[in-house]
Order: sequence, then structure tokens, then C-alpha cells
Amino acid sequence: MVALGSIMSVLDTTVVNVAINPLAERFDAPLATVQWVASGYSLALAAAIPVTAWAIRRFGTKRVYMTAIALFTLGSLLAGTAWSIESLVAFRMVQGLGGGMIVPTGMTIMMRAATPETMGRIMSIMGIPILIGPVSGPVLGGWLVDSFSWRWMFTINVPIGALALLVAARSLPRAQGAPGRRLDVPGLLMLSPGLAALLYGLSTGAERRDFGDLGVLLPAAVGAALVVGFVLRARTSPHPLIDLRLYRDRAFTAGAVTLALFVVGYFGSMLLLPMYFQVVRGESVTASGVLGAPLGLAAGVTMQFSGRLADRVPPRRLVAGGVATAALGMGLLTTQLSDTLAYWRLALSLLVLGTGVGLTMMPTMAAATRGISPDDAPSASTALQITSQVAAAVGVALFSVTLSVNGGGATTTPTHSGPFADTYLWAVALMVAAVLPALRLPGRRPAAVPVAPPAAQATAEQPAQERA
Repeated sequence: MVALGSIMSVLDTTVVNVAINPLAERFDAPLATVQWVASGYSLALAAAIPVTAWAIRRFGTKRVYMTAIALFTLGSLLAGTAWSIESLVAFRMVQGLGGGMIVPTGMTIMMRAATPETMGRIMSIMGIPILIGPVSGPVLGGWLVDSFSWRWMFTINVPIGALALLVAARSLPRAQGAPGRRLDVPGLLMLSPGLAALLYGLSTGAERRDFGDLGVLLPAAVGAALVVGFVLRARTSPHPLIDLRLYRDRAFTAGAVTLALFVVGYFGSMLLLPMYFQVVRGESVTASGVLGAPLGLAAGVTMQFSGRLADRVPPRRLVAGGVATAALGMGLLTTQLSDTLAYWRLALSLLVLGTGVGLTMMPTMAAATRGISPDDAPSASTALQITSQVAAAVGVALFSVTLSVNGGGATTTPTHSGPFADTYLWAVALMVAAVLPALRLPGRRPAAVPVAPPAAQATAEQPAQERA
């Protein structure tokens, strides 16, 4: 049930990317305006994430999760009935507000349901939507637009959301929040708009492949300043929006840094693969998605085994090995890439890369959160989700600009493989760099990792009931 809601949220981040041109034609609108169908969703999602930790403590996981699903489903229904590009952008932002709370709330539910000995296999369930979204989103979006209508990209979520609500109402334990928990309003006013402005600057710079424009620099700088301001304030605030004392925990910090470096390299490089297939090899949108499927398939299958391994093997050994495997797969892809590379050889490289990704992503999150108390779970899940979102945006911006520079500084996508291979070298370097913080993860078997005692009263959240 938790994975079902997360799949909807993650898929909708990428599913509309292939429909930008059809939407521009349908609404007779410029591409710069239509791009907000994707950007508006991402910015609303980023703005909603920071408030999730407080909302969980205040209202309980069940209420927040069902509210998020309902808001996302309502936004999907409205988006499917949009009559203008302006209404579609507005309804996509409603979707984003719900989607931003789905993943961190779902992760909190899973963390509280796990024991230290089962954290790995529980977190592997959460990894399914995170990995299939970037691979499946463009394929699903292209198929729906080609075979049915652009409206189906949104209305398809309505029955899925209704099912998720029904299952959540029946299966999630009723948990009371803490009515006296006050919202950190100054922190929210800094972090939410700060993240939105930062991601807007990064995504706009990536789209234009130019970070020197004032329209890119100003929001990115303002956003970064607001985020830094939040961090400085949260260090002294008695009840911050997100408790940064989590970073005093060595395993959590090592996991967060490993995740950040790996996500920059992995998700940033995923931008290049469809472009290579479509521009260099002349494949269709749907075909490019299918050709990239070995990556998602290998990652998804490996993740089911890595979840169990993460509960038995020292995190340092498993995650460092996974990162090294992913770097090897990326290196094989980089060194072989050409205009005429046989697809079976490319698929083998993607299989190695996907295996490494499956051994890295969720075992890293499991190692980072294994010692987190139930009371700290909302802050931990929210912090990791923010880390992933910002790292992915940085990766897309970095690789988009690097591809442009390697292609001679042109604003158009290079039509031969050389610039792609040169850009992939950065992904290899980032993945190799991620091995260093991975080596700071615990070297003991997970069962031996002590669990921090719950805070007093555990915010009246009935943690024992949710762990059952």
C-alpha cells in the first residue's frame, strides 16, 4: 500500500516530460509556459516536503498519509479535466503538494514498522518506486499520449489513488498526534520557499544550459541563502522544523553523504540515456524507454535481495561494494559508448550498473536510519527525501551543462556519442567518490547496531502499535 502511493508520486515527476510538445500544440502555448506543467509539480513537491515531519508529529501518520493521497488524487482528477495551460499548471501544483508528503510519510510508516533486524528488507519496498520512476515514467507517458490522450497521464491516477485510500483506511493503525506540537513557522518560511527557489534555479539553468542568466542565478542564490538561514536557525531552535541533531549520528551522516553523491551521479546521468537513444541513435521515445529497461529491471530485482542482505551483512561492506559495482557498470558504458555500439553490449553495461544501484540506494537508507528512534523517524525520512530531491536537481543541472560544454557549447543536444561519453565520466567520478563516505558506515552486522531509545512519550504516536 505504501509503495503504491509512492509509485504515483514518483512517476508523475517524469511521466509528463515526453508530453511537453503535444501539450504545447494542444493548448497553442509556448514551450516555456508548458514547461511549468513539469516544473510546477516539482516546485510544489519540494515546498511540501519540509512541513511533513511536523505534520506527522502533530496529526499522526495515518491522517497525513491519507490527506496526501487524497490531495494528489484530487489534483490528478482536476489536471485530467484542465481546459487551459494555466489551469493545468495550477492543478499540477495541487498534485505536487500531495506528492511531496507521500514519500516521506510512507518512509516514516515503514521505519516505524521495522525492527533493526528487518530495516533492510522493509526499506527495499520503498526503493521500488524511487528506481522505476525515472525509467518507467517516460515510457508510460509516451504510451498514454500516443495510444489514448494526454488526459490519461493524470486520470489514470484516480482509481489507483482511490484504491490506496481504501487500503490505507483499513490497514494503517489509528495513531494520535501531539496537539501541543507547534509549527516552526520561521523555519517553514525559510526552508519551503528556499528549496523551491533553489530547485527552480537549478532546473531552469539545466533547461537553458546557461547558469549565467539573472533569471537563473537570482532564484538559486536566494534559495541557497534561505536554506543556509534555516540550517543556522535550526541549530539553536528548541523545536526546529527538521531536527538537525540527527547529523550527530555517524551512520546517518555517512548515509546521507553517500546518498547525495550517488544520486547526483546516477540520476544526473539518467538524463543522458534517453537523449542518446533518441538523438544519436534515432530511436523513438517509447523505444528509448524500452532500451533502458535493463537498468531498471536489474536494479529492481537486485533490490529485493539487497534488502535481505542489508539485514545480515555489515552496511560498510554492502554499500561500498554496491557503489563500486555501479561505478564499474557506468565505466563500462562510458568506455564503450559509440554511435554504433551494439545494443546487447550496452544492455550488459546497464545490467551491471543496475545491479550496483540495487545494492546501494535502499541499503544506504536502511543503514542511515537503523538506529533512529520512532520519534525521530519523521525528521529522518524528511531529511533524506530533501537530500534526494536536491541531489537529483543538482545532478540534472550538472550533466545538462556539462553535455552542452562537451558538445561545443551549443544549445542543441550533440548528435554524436563523444560528448555523451565525456559527460558520463563525471558520473563515474561521483560514484567513486561516494565510496569514501560509504566506508564510514557501521562495520558491524546490523543486528548488533543499538537502537536509540525513543524520546519521552514518543509524541503520543503509539510507536509500538505502528511497529506491530
